[in-house]
Amino acid sequence: DRFPARYMMSAALLGTGIAGFYFSTLPSFAICLLIHGFWGLSITLLFWSSMIKTTRNWARTGEQGRTFGFLEGGRGITEALSGSVFGLIFVSLGSSDFALTQVILLFSTTNVLLALLVWFTLKDEEGSANETSEIEKKKVTLQDIIEVLKLPEVWLITIVIMSAYSGYWGAYYFAPYATSAFSLSVGMGVAIGVGKVWLSPFAAFTSGFISDKVGVSRAVFSLLSLLVVTFFIFGILPHNPNMFIPMLINVVITALAIFALRGIYFALLEEGGIPAHVTGTAAGLVSAIGFLPDVYMPFIGGIILDAYPEAIGYKYLFLMISGICLLGALAAFQIMRRSNARKSSEISTTIQRV
Repeated sequence: DRFPARYMMSAALLGTGIAGFYFSTLPSFAICLLIHGFWGLSITLLFWSSMIKTTRNWARTGEQGRTFGFLEGGRGITEALSGSVFGLIFVSLGSSDFALTQVILLFSTTNVLLALLVWFTLKDEEGSANETSEIEKKKVTLQDIIEVLKLPEVWLITIVIMSAYSGYWGAYYFAPYATSAFSLSVGMGVAIGVGKVWLSPFAAFTSGFISDKVGVSRAVFSLLSLLVVTFFIFGILPHNPNMFIPMLINVVITALAIFALRGIYFALLEEGGIPAHVTGTAAGLVSAIGFLPDVYMPFIGGIILDAYPEAIGYKYLFLMISGICLLGALAAFQIMRRSNARKSSEISTTIQRV
């Protein structure tokens, strides 16, 4: 919020790429840990909130959903394509240390080129379509940060993202769940795991356009409610061969809902009425708490699967995620209710002025 996004994003990409060049020399384990720690800072500290703010400012008020949908869909396509292409290069070079070095160099070079692209194409003043230039140029103060912490919508959006991201972590368990509970081959498990990733772009693009038509909070509420049902079905589904097709259908529906949510939940910043000039601060707070499933989901999942036989453990795990998604659905409903009330108030004020 205090520095141009062009500086932040370019520095993050350039630093990530340069560190990658050093990583390609295959340094000691301790140095590898330091490099990964640096990447956590360069991408999470410098890049992430700047990217979210730039995306919000780039979109018009009525096109927030589709814009964030394009962002997530583009990320999904890029991840799938780069992973496939660089994976093929790694195999074609013999899957050796040399091959690994070449792939790391390609990733690093890509980041440096993207840093140059951002530097020469992104404007210092993004040109928010939502607020006047005077407000847009306002520098964030400590008081602004305190005001962000007081906004109920910020905490409601945090709950929504934390719930949706818990569901995203639940999708990581689909492949081992299929092989363990339904005795499928490892190859089939891998196919399920890879297949759901390719659903990401389609789901994100589609949800973006739909949410602009029906309202972002309404779409988020509907998708989280759907996840409550689908994860509950996983929790009660009998583990026998006759249930393979229903299980597979449920995997597809759940994956579509999860990736659709990832495409639009940051668009709630606009619908929630978060002031544009503190978007970076709000996105940082929301992300810090909303992405905590990265910390607790593997831990809790491991405890549950260790405490119970795997087939039963997955049932309990999915039922827990269903409950978390219910919490998120309730938060989304509150955002929708508050947003509708705010719009009604604005309409009434406009009518009175006329």
